[in-house]
Amino acid sequence: MALTFAALCLPFLAALAAPALTRLLGHRAAWPLALVPLAVFLHFLGFGAEIARGEVVTGGYAWVPAYNLSFSWFLDGLSLTFLLLISGIGALVVLYAGGYLRGHPQQGRFFAFLLLFMGAMLGLVAADSFLMLFVYWELTSIASFLLIGFDHGREAARRAALQALVVTGGGGLFLLAGLLILWNVTGLTQFSLLLSFGEEVRASPFYLAMLFLVLGGAFTKSAQFPFHVWLPNAMEAPTPVSAYLHSATMVKAGVYLLMRLSPVMGGTPAWETILPACGGLTLVVGAVLAIRETDLKRMLAQTTVASLGLLVLLTGFGSERAAAAAALYLVAHALFKGALFMLAGILDHETGTRDLTRLGGLAAAMPVTFAATLAAAASMAGLPPFLGFLGKEEVYAALAGGSPRAVVFTAAALAGNGLMVAVALALALKPFLGPRVETPRRPHEAPLLLSLGPALLALAGLAAGLFSGAFHAMLTSPLASAIAGRPETVTAAPVPHAGLPLALSAATLALGLIVYRLLGRARGAADRLVEDIGWGPDRGFDQAMRGLVRVSTAVTRAIQPGRLEVYMTATFAVLALALLVPPAVYGEWPALPLWPAGVPLHELAVMALAVAGVGAVLSARTRLAAILALGIQGFCVAVIFLLFGAPDLAFTQFMVETLSVVILALAMTRLRLEPRDHRPLREALPDAAIAVACGLGVALYLLRIVQGRFDTALTDFFNLYSRTVAHGANVVNVIIVDFRGTDTLGEITVVMVAGLAILSLIRIRKGRGT
Repeated sequence: MALTFAALCLPFLAALAAPALTRLLGHRAAWPLALVPLAVFLHFLGFGAEIARGEVVTGGYAWVPAYNLSFSWFLDGLSLTFLLLISGIGALVVLYAGGYLRGHPQQGRFFAFLLLFMGAMLGLVAADSFLMLFVYWELTSIASFLLIGFDHGREAARRAALQALVVTGGGGLFLLAGLLILWNVTGLTQFSLLLSFGEEVRASPFYLAMLFLVLGGAFTKSAQFPFHVWLPNAMEAPTPVSAYLHSATMVKAGVYLLMRLSPVMGGTPAWETILPACGGLTLVVGAVLAIRETDLKRMLAQTTVASLGLLVLLTGFGSERAAAAAALYLVAHALFKGALFMLAGILDHETGTRDLTRLGGLAAAMPVTFAATLAAAASMAGLPPFLGFLGKEEVYAALAGGSPRAVVFTAAALAGNGLMVAVALALALKPFLGPRVETPRRPHEAPLLLSLGPALLALAGLAAGLFSGAFHAMLTSPLASAIAGRPETVTAAPVPHAGLPLALSAATLALGLIVYRLLGRARGAADRLVEDIGWGPDRGFDQAMRGLVRVSTAVTRAIQPGRLEVYMTATFAVLALALLVPPAVYGEWPALPLWPAGVPLHELAVMALAVAGVGAVLSARTRLAAILALGIQGFCVAVIFLLFGAPDLAFTQFMVETLSVVILALAMTRLRLEPRDHRPLREALPDAAIAVACGLGVALYLLRIVQGRFDTALTDFFNLYSRTVAHGANVVNVIIVDFRGTDTLGEITVVMVAGLAILSLIRIRKGRGT
């Protein structure tokens, strides 16, 4: 258990050490830093045999046991697959970043951000606790904001980072609400226990509320339409970020969440309608937008959107083989898309451009890059014997059927996959074949740090296809079992078998070849389609942000005009409403006595004096006279305290009132103000009404309190424990100093800070000679 905890914490420690290590070793710091995710990979790989047997691994530490909150992890086929992808691809991306950002003055900071994100993503997929998952979920949004906006000197990078943070962070709030309702319905805060409560969750009257809130978090994170716009815009980040966050890790966090909750919330008409519909739409939209692009990274980003849509479609489709298809395609996509993003970065790094129309004839100058690109693109296109072929076959086996629903979603998968085949062919062939095109830099093969990662990922996709039996037994079968919530055995093989899935795969390749041959026309058609539609979610985001700024400005101007008179009026008006509205609504008015019974004459005399003081304040001709008359009220209150046996309170009241009158009087003599108020009646009446309402509300509130039964619980408690616990005879002092010592300390601190501020102002005035 301690080793697992260390493995989850190790990337955060490496993030702290990364800047210093980079200053010491330069870009070569990538080698020791890559050992961190490699060690994490090897640690979790050790659980492979155990989880392949259908077992799960749990552990952790209690955090707040009273609320059933813990730092705990839950390892099954789903979380193990993600942990291996995150750490394995992460090690290669760290090496790649060492070569890609070589010589960059902020490379150490980049390594720190990258490892911070890695730790957050590892914690997210390993989390057993709801709270642990949410904390890591939001941490991935923050870390991705830092990575996307790494080149913060460019406005496009800042906008992309803000957009990603707003969309994914906002979705995180929906997720939090959904998890809280799930907690309330089941009383559970751990996924390992929740998996056996599927019937209760699906039967709950709050099921739809939970579903929509969870989908809000998952769809924003995994870039489902119309929240997909942040992902292509995030290509403003350096290529290592694109290769890591936006192909294999962060964008799949939402898919991970849906797969994790599928045994609990899946199988309902709502689940099997919303997920396939949104996923199918996202698949087609992403594939069409990919055809429209010429920037290599944006083409890959749009196909990532399409692939995420396909994964969501499969997760919600509900057929027998859908879980196996989702498992295979998830791993295949992580391998070929991570490789292709790195290869796009190599082309940009070594030629000076990543515009597809400005590349050509590079095979001779970059043979290793060409071979790796060809292998990764073949897996993306679904060619045997690559893992991508197995994934495509299983996708069509899961979707194909005779019902109208199956026909619709199979057609969507065929169209989307066909367009992605065309993109894969364009990525693999156009930059390398044909006549040589002049590029801003003289092309040459990439160094080892850059080429190692994509080469290994491309070979991994080939090896997984060739040795599919062992691969399924260790990874995809446990993954499919976790998604389905029951034992699943994945049997897809690289050898084609005659049948409908193979025919659909052939049709997909044929469609892709046709679109590739007509790529210029297809791009123009996609352009015209987008232009005809006009408004889109990306423009809507800008409009929403501008609207938010305008509304915030208007609200701020309304409630913060900079006038003390407005603040005081609003405060007392709200106080009057708070005192008078609840009794009126709930019928809690006090019984009004005709005349106070049994009140001694001297107490009535003090009250009469207080009333006379109010009249003196209202009838005073100058402000100074009003201030002096106002002191009558405070002294009368002090006398009442004295009459009722509270000399300490009376003394305090005398001191406060005296100081208040003196300070106000001195301030009036120093300020250049008119001696009298010259307000018309229309201005004085509202203030008078608010003052009367406040006074009446306080009086009625006090009457209602004294007419109720006096609860002596607190009195008995303090009387009992003041001597035995605090060793004090004066109960009031004991309360202030011991039982409420922190409050008293806070009050003293406020007074001290205010005094220091006044002293500073006085010294400033003396320094200016005024």
